[in-house]
Amino acid sequence: MNAPIILFAYKRPDELRQTIDALRANHLASESDLYVFVDAPKKPADEPGVAEVKGVIAQITGFKNIYRNYAESNIGCADSIIQGITTVLQKHPSAIIVEDDLITAPNFLDYMNQCLQHYANNKRVYSIAGYTFPFPKPANYTNDAYFVPRHSPWGWATWSDRWQSIDWTVADYDQFKNDSDRQKAFNSGGSDLSRMLRHQMEGAIDAWDIRFCYSRFKANGLTVYPTVSKVQNIGFGPGATHTDIFNRYKTQLDSGQQRTFTLPDIAQPTDYYHRKTIQRYSPITRIYNRLKTYAGIR
Repeated sequence: MNAPIILFAYKRPDELRQTIDALRANHLASESDLYVFVDAPKKPADEPGVAEVKGVIAQITGFKNIYRNYAESNIGCADSIIQGITTVLQKHPSAIIVEDDLITAPNFLDYMNQCLQHYANNKRVYSIAGYTFPFPKPANYTNDAYFVPRHSPWGWATWSDRWQSIDWTVADYDQFKNDSDRQKAFNSGGSDLSRMLRHQMEGAIDAWDIRFCYSRFKANGLTVYPTVSKVQNIGFGPGATHTDIFNRYKTQLDSGQQRTFTLPDIAQPTDYYHRKTIQRYSPITRIYNRLKTYAGIR
């Protein structure tokens, strides 16, 4: 049985239409349940966008069953996602999660479901990513996926037991922030991780994914990524969340023709892809990308 899809939307009807069209074009869409969650407007200026989003959602077709959930009062981005995923994973052993600024390849659901089935009993595999940077695939690498100690929130999947293990309060943060060795170990997935967790705990950001990533780290967990991206983020550009930021996440989207995948059986960081990922999140790369933003490159 295919895992259900969870779609989160808020006030971006144009991006949402693209996201839905791409999901509906997936080979397994008509065989998959779709749960849609929409938060209530945070302020009056958001009301028209949220209303239009609800209109788009009311017209969704092409999935096995569609369940629509509209918040009565504003929950907030992070809590809305946490509550929605928790609700669905109380009913299902696993789920595939998509937000309203993502274009998925036609084989996105194929890849996700095969990974969910393949790694269901491998507790070290904490989540499945649909997105990857456009890393060149080594000629001698025969698998269609790789492992990195870093979670990706752009089109992803997980299991109910992994999700239920997360401490959203990060109760041990005081010990963590005073332990340089643990911070270094956490940053093995990228030098920005400890900084993001600090920002979350200090209230500078409201994010669920860095807390998920921290729980993954404490469980010695990994995320499995495709060698060819099954997701493209369209949240960059006019009217989008990241309007004025250089899109360093632009990738090559899978054509969607391949429907069965060769997956690595042993869950351990894949050296080549791990090194490439660390480079992408290094301070030097972040500075370089900031300079591109200042230069007006999008």
